Amino acid sequence: MSETRVTFPHLGSYCVPIEVLFKEGVGVDYITPPQITQKTMEIGNKYSPDFVCSPFKYNLGNYIESIEAGANTLIQVGGACRLQYYGELHEQILRDLGYDFEFINLSNAKLRKLRTLISPLMKVNPQFPIKKVARILPMVVAMAKFIDETEDFIRKNIGFEVKKGSFERYHKRMLNTLRSVKTKKELAKVTTFYTKAFRNLPVKRPNNPLRVGLLGEYYTIMEPFSNHFIERELASMGMVVDRWMNISHTTLTNPKKEKERKSKYTRYDMGATCRATIDRAEYWAKKKYDGIIHVKSFGCTPETDAIPVLRNISEDYNVPILYFSFDSQTSEMGIRTRLEAFHDMIIMRKDQKK
Repeated sequence: MSETRVTFPHLGSYCVPIEVLFKEGVGVDYITPPQITQKTMEIGNKYSPDFVCSPFKYNLGNYIESIEAGANTLIQVGGACRLQYYGELHEQILRDLGYDFEFINLSNAKLRKLRTLISPLMKVNPQFPIKKVARILPMVVAMAKFIDETEDFIRKNIGFEVKKGSFERYHKRMLNTLRSVKTKKELAKVTTFYTKAFRNLPVKRPNNPLRVGLLGEYYTIMEPFSNHFIERELASMGMVVDRWMNISHTTLTNPKKEKERKSKYTRYDMGATCRATIDRAEYWAKKKYDGIIHVKSFGCTPETDAIPVLRNISEDYNVPILYFSFDSQTSEMGIRTRLEAFHDMIIMRKDQKK
């Protein structure tokens, strides 16, 4: 299967465990998609329908960049919103552009029902090594969970680092090290080393730092480029940044109590990440966070539906909420200006409560 070169659209740091799964488990060459840049958006924007959401454009641009880097087999997953139907559209657009490739759509696959995952992947490797994948998959899941735990720790501490850039340097080293991991034993050594290393990085944390919760639409909140690195901006202002939305919470662990928890603000699930957004906003409001920031791509219907509910939560608990809707025309300077104004406002609010 040396001629098969697989790729999957870039999504934060998850490209690392996905790469390990295909190389060490499925046993095929894997083309790691390029980091998303403005060029990615420009390519996706050029060939996408005008009013489709930004994640569609980023994925399309990423596919084209990966094909031109040598990929000939594209993997697409589904979602709980219109993303469920994007695979067919991506495939048709790419074929209309003249690209030759194999397209594997996993929109109906379930992680807990391996048969639904394995059957489509047989197209990638007809001699699909089921036993090998079954051995590698738990390690890949553990790797993704470790990445989520580590990045959660980083978000809450990077704003107070003593040595500028120390957390980012260790984060890059960690991801590069994880790429070469092949066994659970090796992963255990890496997790032990980097867990200790991150906790030993010197920080100068104030007694009562500003706490801000970040919530919103699945892709935009987890792919840093698509939200213009909003977490980094908030941390640079000396804030503790909290984000619940990640692969571990929504897919790998997904506790039953989180999935079925009722809220006085919603009687029904309005789709995709909407309920998680509302639940987490209410939770942070009760915990008296200093502010909440809601991010989504332009045209994301479930998150648009959540906004009126978030406004009720903001009023009921007296917590400020800042709303961002991102598309290809979003101004980075405008984002920074709004974040700075939000930061100044919550400081004044906090000072008034003293």
